[in-house]
Amino acid sequence: MQVSVETTQGLERRLTISVPADTVDVEVKNRLRQIGKTQRINGFRPGKVPPTVIQKRYGKSVRQEVAGELMQRNFVEAIVAEKINPAGRPSFVAKSNEEGKELEFEATFEVYPEVELKDLEKIAVERPAVEVTEKDIDEMFVTLQKQHQTWKENKRKTKKGDKLTLDFTGRVDGEEFEGGKAEGFELELGAGRMIPGFEKEITGMKVGEEKTINVTFPEDYHAENLKGKDAEFDIVVHKTEGPILPEINDEFAKLFGVEEGGVEALRAEVSKNMSRELTNAVKAKVKEQVIEGLLAGHEVELPSALVAQEVDVLRQQAMQRFQGQMDPKNLPELPSEMFTEQAERRVKIGLLLGEVIKVNELKVDDEKVNELIATAASAYEDPQEVVDYYANNQELMQQMQNVALEEQAVELLVEQAKVKDKKASFNDIMNPEAQK
Repeated sequence: MQVSVETTQGLERRLTISVPADTVDVEVKNRLRQIGKTQRINGFRPGKVPPTVIQKRYGKSVRQEVAGELMQRNFVEAIVAEKINPAGRPSFVAKSNEEGKELEFEATFEVYPEVELKDLEKIAVERPAVEVTEKDIDEMFVTLQKQHQTWKENKRKTKKGDKLTLDFTGRVDGEEFEGGKAEGFELELGAGRMIPGFEKEITGMKVGEEKTINVTFPEDYHAENLKGKDAEFDIVVHKTEGPILPEINDEFAKLFGVEEGGVEALRAEVSKNMSRELTNAVKAKVKEQVIEGLLAGHEVELPSALVAQEVDVLRQQAMQRFQGQMDPKNLPELPSEMFTEQAERRVKIGLLLGEVIKVNELKVDDEKVNELIATAASAYEDPQEVVDYYANNQELMQQMQNVALEEQAVELLVEQAKVKDKKASFNDIMNPEAQK
């Protein structure tokens, strides 16, 4: 086998490989001989078909089949010998494939880029210094109460948290518009379901009251004809209800599966769950900053083959999400452009973290894998069942090992980065949008 390597452009490489004629011809003859032993052809007894007939009928297809296999095999041997690391599958073109002549072919493919890590100590991380407080747990209990709240009809002025049943008719420039009219519409004040200003304007209304309110549609409203438009709505309130929160007692605790220990046991369980979620959220925020710093500090040439593979993954994930809402037969082919930017980002992150792992010779920490599985399992009713499920599923275990290795790489980067602790609250971390 003779091999020559050529750099065409960027990360693309072309191997020209020659395989001796004897190697190809012997393989073709052996394959034809096997076919002759089993093939049935009219006019000949099984196994007695003359080689010339077999050659004439099957020679061309067998030679192509053998050439394909030899190209694959010799390509692998060539990249091992030349110490080349392909990114994605090669494309093969046979330049010469005739009896008595050597098989010459070209293999075109991309290689992984050379990644040089630098200035890791300049990555800035602001790590939230936060813990779950008794006040946080109290607020969570209010949230749990609201999940099981009931409603009681009243006649007073409405306030935030009340539920109204109302009719409304909307107009823009004096004309009613599509979607701007409803009867018997139920609305909880403070839920944020309506355009800005709507809920504020009807807060304080009572049963039987009628009112015309003026609001403005936001500039980013989904309906093009209503963006930024001033509108007026005629409101008629038919019914108002106030929330009734359940009492926090042993019966309340049982609503959440706590059969023994009552409120104190529920409080301990809630605290444990909140702490687990907070730990994961803090870890995610730190990781996000590390990744952003890593991306900002490095330019990496991306193999188009890897980006294309990632686009396919993202497209399939999107299609799976849509399948729950639409008939798969009616789903359009989602264009690659929808996913290219995200795919490029994911490939770049993978290449950079891969280099961190390689340079530092990181190996999967089994203890961390078990810790990650235990954390995931703790959210289920029977944690041990989840742990056992991972242990008996090689694919899931491999995924968790990959997650662990990635976390190890991020932790190593955090050790080298400029880390500053900043005091924060539970809500700052868990509900950042609410803080804006």
